[in-house]
Amino acid sequence: MILPAVIGAIIIAVTLWEAFETVVLPRRVARRWRVVVLFYRATWLPWRATARLIKKTKSRETFLSYYGPLSLLLLFVFWAAALVVGFACLYYNAANTGPSHRDFDTCLYLSGTTFFTLGLGDVVPHLRVERILAVCESGLGFGFLALVLSYLPVIYQAFSRREVNIVLLDARAGSPPTAAEILRRHTGPRGLESLERLLRDWEHSAAEILESHVSYPSVSYFRSQHSNESWLGALTAILDTSALLLASAENTVSRQARLTFAICRHTVVDLAQLFNAPPRRPVADRLPPAELNRLAAVLAQSGYQIRDDEVLATKLTKLREMYEPYLQALSDFLYMDVPPWILAQEITDNWRTSAWGRIAGFSSPGRTEPDDHLD
Repeated sequence: MILPAVIGAIIIAVTLWEAFETVVLPRRVARRWRVVVLFYRATWLPWRATARLIKKTKSRETFLSYYGPLSLLLLFVFWAAALVVGFACLYYNAANTGPSHRDFDTCLYLSGTTFFTLGLGDVVPHLRVERILAVCESGLGFGFLALVLSYLPVIYQAFSRREVNIVLLDARAGSPPTAAEILRRHTGPRGLESLERLLRDWEHSAAEILESHVSYPSVSYFRSQHSNESWLGALTAILDTSALLLASAENTVSRQARLTFAICRHTVVDLAQLFNAPPRRPVADRLPPAELNRLAAVLAQSGYQIRDDEVLATKLTKLREMYEPYLQALSDFLYMDVPPWILAQEITDNWRTSAWGRIAGFSSPGRTEPDDHLD
């Protein structure tokens, strides 16, 4: 009876290969049908559906924030269980082809104690092939533990680097970040120079997000510390800002805006492909003509002039069509809100608030008005 051995070998081979592609291989795997992909689909879709039933935004975001870390732990448990079952099938086949006979429950117990190197000794391998399997499985158990211990720091380092860039964007772009606030807060003396530096920094930040999230897709499910911030929202604000700068007249920031737009668009397109989320148009236009006029008026009050003609609207529409469908696809799949171009009403930045209240009277960072409280 060789069928249990074949099944066990297949389970072990598939599990080890999936673990290699997920943890060790630092690139996107193009194969669509993968056990890890099915695992995340089977767990994320019900989790997201449950989150939709939660009405309060903060409670919903708190619930969603548990999924990323918890999915990693469940994935490790799933891999360990699969390896234990796979070796149990091999033990069962070896035991029932020799003089000794064991039921599958005993073989499963032997496999578990060997994989986790418990060394209880109440069930021991007798045949030569069983001893070879026990040595291989115990070594694999040590390797699995090392894999887990090395994988988690990499994930959390990637998450930490991403969140640092998002937090730094808070005072420069508002909470949530918007293109209107980015441009409004980078007016005045040396404003364009500061804006160019911000776009250059986010050219590197977007490249880091692309590399880390493609190599380790589980990081995409990790939520930011504040419910009104996300890596997708930050990329949206930077893309909107770059698109508006490119649609306007040429200036000193245009070259950097073009480079930042390219890498940010590359990031959202590749991640949409990674999650098999086809591009889709937003249900509502994010920047209808009335909102574009309001955006131009708000920026004009701050001293930033943009072209108010048909050429701007046409060019801006073409640029938006290059990235907004992919943003919408990622927003729907990951259940992350895409911020608007300009807020309907002023919202207090996260840096101004605390559990004991909020501060008032401070001008926004980058504004030219004097700050009476600091005089």
